Amino acid sequence: MRTLLNVIWLLFAGIWLALGYAVAGVICCVLIVTIPFGIASFRIAAYALWPFGRTVVRDPDAGVFSLFGNIIWCLVAGIWLAIGHVVTSIPLFVSIVGIPLGVANLKMVPVSLLPLGARIEDA
Repeated sequence: MRTLLNVIWLLFAGIWLALGYAVAGVICCVLIVTIPFGIASFRIAAYALWPFGRTVVRDPDAGVFSLFGNIIWCLVAGIWLAIGHVVTSIPLFVSIVGIPLGVANLKMVPVSLLPLGARIEDA
């Protein structure tokens, strides 16, 4: 079932969301200071391509730099990626088949806003 949902996800939402994260990652990797943001963005892009069967786990010992980095990320790119998730989830909720995909899309909003200090693990 996970594979079927992942294939449907890839066709209807995954490619566009992963492309947005990849663009944000490339922009962040241009400057030396924002390379950690770029790495986190590429990690989430891979998660956005194939999300079912994986989960996001927060690291409680991430530290203060993670907090400040997440604030900067949220202001620069995170809010736009979160809006992309919400906008993409609306048409998915319209069809019955797309409801689980819309729910998964909304579950990705917190990691799009606060990517530093989060790990993506297999469920």
